[in-house]
Amino acid sequence: MKPTMTIHIGADIAALTDDLARLRLTVFREWPYLYHGSEAEEAEYLAELMTSADAICVAARDGSRVIGVSTGMPLKDAHGEFRDPVADFGRDPADVFYCAESVLLPEYRGAGLYRGFFEAREDQARALGCPEAMFCAVDRPPDHPLKPAGAQPLDPVWRRFGYAPVDGLKMWFRWTDVGASEETEKTLQVWGKAL
Repeated sequence: MKPTMTIHIGADIAALTDDLARLRLTVFREWPYLYHGSEAEEAEYLAELMTSADAICVAARDGSRVIGVSTGMPLKDAHGEFRDPVADFGRDPADVFYCAESVLLPEYRGAGLYRGFFEAREDQARALGCPEAMFCAVDRPPDHPLKPAGAQPLDPVWRRFGYAPVDGLKMWFRWTDVGASEETEKTLQVWGKAL
């Protein structure tokens, strides 16, 4: 059966909270995020998403099983850690749609679902009058000891979708890596696209 996609806006996203948390904990544990999170941390993070009436969650399903999700919201509604660096950079958060995560189980990658995730979020951004979309991606050193052999960056995919790194715009977040006992700060590069 070919996976299907459904779009959920605002309060409708709440029904997907458990799936969002499960997929984030699963997919972000992989390279390059290496995120060793907890259900409590996920609940706290996702609570912010649930407060935005204009947030979107695109859910990909194989039958009734949610196998991927992608979220986004107006940047003005996002966590300060996302919003403030963009504002400090001179961009009005009211003009930016923040494409948060796109997490898809490995066995479903390469079938066009990722493109669908981006298109749905960009459609929501345009409907809200946001002239720009942005997301951020962790910047790991190429010689990181946990980098798998043959790991390929997603940069070519993002460029094919029309995104490019925003020169000089970075964000910093703390989380615990797989195999670590405490949080460390990570640098994330912001990517953007005019809509």
